[in-house]
Amino acid sequence: MIEEGKPLFLQIAEQIEDSIVDGSLAEEAQAPSTNELASFYRINPATAAKGVAMLTDKGVLYKRRGIGMFVAEGARDMLLGERRSAFADRYIDPLLAEARTLGLGPDDLADLLRQRAAQTPIAEGKTPA
Repeated sequence: MIEEGKPLFLQIAEQIEDSIVDGSLAEEAQAPSTNELASFYRINPATAAKGVAMLTDKGVLYKRRGIGMFVAEGARDMLLGERRSAFADRYIDPLLAEARTLGLGPDDLADLLRQRAAQTPIAEGKTPA
């Protein structure tokens, strides 16, 4: 789980975000405490707290005084929006640039995507309809 070369607090934040996006940590559900995270990942509680604080500052988590941290309403949609934007920046923009170089238009790309999707299993062994 822990990757070398990437700050631990970022990895903690990303793991919590992944749990929110995949639905295993629902909106308004209590998030793991910094002590639970520190114990589970065998890291310093201050490091775990830094990852949680990052998500609090971002509006993904909020604190209920004396109870703990909870997933904010709308957090999943916000994270999905961020990930879609990052996906476009990382994959779609370079794809479009290369398509232009090859003389392919949007319809050509859509046809290629449909062809490849029909040949490739999608997400956990599901095939396209």
